[in-house]
Amino acid sequence: MLTIPRNPFHSTQTPHSGYHWDRSSRRFFEGWYYRVSLPEEGQTFAFMYSIEDPIGGKPHSGGAAQILGPNDEYLWRTFPDVGKFWASRHVLALGHWGKTDLHMQPLYLLPEEFERHVLEGYQATATLNQGAIHDPATGHYCRWQYEIKPLLGWGDGGSIQQSTAGWLSFLQIFEPGWQILMAHGLASGWIDWNGKRYEFTNAPAYGEKNWGGAFPQRWFWLNCNSFEGEPNLALTAGGGRRGVLWWMESVAMIGLHYQGKFYEFVPWNSQVHWNIQPWGKWEMQARNGQYEVELTGTTNLSGSYLRAPTENGLVFCCRDTMQGQLNLELREFSSGQGKIILKAHTFLCGLEIGGGPVENSWQSD
Repeated sequence: MLTIPRNPFHSTQTPHSGYHWDRSSRRFFEGWYYRVSLPEEGQTFAFMYSIEDPIGGKPHSGGAAQILGPNDEYLWRTFPDVGKFWASRHVLALGHWGKTDLHMQPLYLLPEEFERHVLEGYQATATLNQGAIHDPATGHYCRWQYEIKPLLGWGDGGSIQQSTAGWLSFLQIFEPGWQILMAHGLASGWIDWNGKRYEFTNAPAYGEKNWGGAFPQRWFWLNCNSFEGEPNLALTAGGGRRGVLWWMESVAMIGLHYQGKFYEFVPWNSQVHWNIQPWGKWEMQARNGQYEVELTGTTNLSGSYLRAPTENGLVFCCRDTMQGQLNLELREFSSGQGKIILKAHTFLCGLEIGGGPVENSWQSD
């Protein structure tokens, strides 16, 4: 008999942690992103889960799990049966069963029960990421189980957590929605990648999500919480061209957690500028009345192409590396003089471009 825990989801949570689908038949997707960095290995694992048109019976109804693993290697698996997907509307908790010997509605299982009964699939909460997928064409596989200790959501430590897109994100105005769920946390557990087992304790972990019924035309993203000599530093920055009611707009933001303080540069409080090459270089600057931040991300690697939800379903439309170089500088202004608060560097930055066209650089207006 299965043992179901009563409340496995204790955690300080951000707005939008719960599942957004309203059970309507309109086009809808929701996606979740979990990442753990292993600085000693010089590697990162990124887990991407998605569900599309969960009402079922639509051309794009179904789910998937994608993993970007060591050296930007890629593995994915689809889960066509939307009836085997589950998620909580109130907290961060979701899962999708593939091969299993259980004949019941899917739900959260104790990790040992999940490992015993779910041969392929995943389950994830604010404090756990667990699963197994296998590509029958290549024989490649990944199995993983690690616990997460969330340290920072999206906002000052110990304060009420914020929506990444501000209060308007509670209304169906911006699509898709975007929320950083955990800017920084510590992960402990293991990942088995094609027979190589990675074991880790207190490794930097991160989580975010997006959702909606419309899809961005173009976007970019920079993210890291594993900086050299700066254990209390976490960065997420990105921008996109997205729908707002009946028009399209290009927006970008930079969010920085450093030594317990949250530095937020968003369109309603800052000037944000960017210059994004088709691949290889990401430049951003932002300034408000008190602070200025400058980011330069670069890579000589080719990266990997990933699938993302689009109007035409889950297709290859973005390119990522988890081994990008990033230089970051944060300055404070007092009496017109700039004082450097922070200079930081990493070689484990996530860098992404998505959508199109990608033949030319993309600069802010």
